[in-house]
Amino acid sequence: MRIAVTGSIATDHLMTFPGRFTDQLMPDQLDRVSLSFLVDELEVRRGGIAANICFGMGSLGKESILVGAVGDDFADYRSWLERHKVDTASVHVSELRHTARFLCTTDQDQNQIASFYAGAMSEAREIELGPVADRVGGLDLVLVSPNDPLAMVRHSEECRTRGIPFAADPSQQLARMDGEDVRSLVDGAAYLFTNEYEKALCEQKTGWSDAEILDRVGIRVTTLGAKGVVIDRRGQEGLHVPAVPVEKVVDPTGGGDAFRAGFLTATAWGLSLERSAQVGNLIAAHVLETAGPQEYKLGRRRFLDRFAAAYGQDAADEVAPHLGCANP
Repeated sequence: MRIAVTGSIATDHLMTFPGRFTDQLMPDQLDRVSLSFLVDELEVRRGGIAANICFGMGSLGKESILVGAVGDDFADYRSWLERHKVDTASVHVSELRHTARFLCTTDQDQNQIASFYAGAMSEAREIELGPVADRVGGLDLVLVSPNDPLAMVRHSEECRTRGIPFAADPSQQLARMDGEDVRSLVDGAAYLFTNEYEKALCEQKTGWSDAEILDRVGIRVTTLGAKGVVIDRRGQEGLHVPAVPVEKVVDPTGGGDAFRAGFLTATAWGLSLERSAQVGNLIAAHVLETAGPQEYKLGRRRFLDRFAAAYGQDAADEVAPHLGCANP
């Protein structure tokens, strides 16, 4: 199963504030906020939603095709991704702009304040999926993840025109996109990924009810953080899959990306929706316990032991034949 992942490719500048943001906010002054947080730590990590997802798929042994736009500062990052089973030949390189930057500060309660510089990502709207499909011998699924909004709409429209199944993952770009664009992105998607808040926002933006959205998509996947994930299909009872217990949350950045990586990989393996969500939940737990969205390492033995502890030995036995972790 050939999966192309479209979306952002960026470097993450992750900072840690030792206090609480809420202690610095004055309720009667929220219309004129002017704050500066003295942070204790700064780590520069590889990131971007599409790149994070592709890295996660590669960590499980599944090759993927990365589609996005970067600057000419991408050489080292490209090498890193290619070493982790990511096809980067369809990444567009800008002649004018730097690779996107994500700047995020996390407080001691795991609240986050972030900014995103799009940079070369704005040129993703120029990418046509047809040549990508021709180069790799066809595409079985395209994930349209957060990216330049015009690129997201273009990719979903092209998938509908070419008859390529696609998954819609509007995520952070819901706040930026208007109702017409969100409807265009969602309509006809084989999968729709959101978290609980984004689910409500998606309904508000589209003007469609939960039932109306289920009429327009194949499968709706809603992540619930520590409560796990719910999978809904039209005319069927929702499936709830509990989360994997997390030993200690170090950094929440990239947890949702990791879930999508695991879910899509297990889907490509031909596993059930429940197993796919379980694989996604386990990778998400690894990311939450690690600083940075691409700094975790999946070892086959530990993965299966932890999977069995969370979901049972029979579930682990079903996953084991497919698992292609590089580490033992």
